[in-house]
Amino acid sequence: MKLGRYKHYKGNFYEVIALAKHSETLEELVVYKALYDSKDFGNNAVWVRPIKMFEESLDFEGKIVKRFTFIESS
Repeated sequence: MKLGRYKHYKGNFYEVIALAKHSETLEELVVYKALYDSKDFGNNAVWVRPIKMFEESLDFEGKIVKRFTFIESS
């Protein structure tokens, strides 16, 4: 997985800032931050998600789309 900017299928942009492993299960995780301000989570909120979920495709409005699409390196 590349570090850099990604676009979420709903339109917002995020930056993958690190890859990590869960300390007990060793599951691979993505550490990423929102590149926008949210009234619920604040400016540039930081998130973690399993890599498998980050890279998956899903059905959105009748089309199969990637959850996150790579845009550019940081």
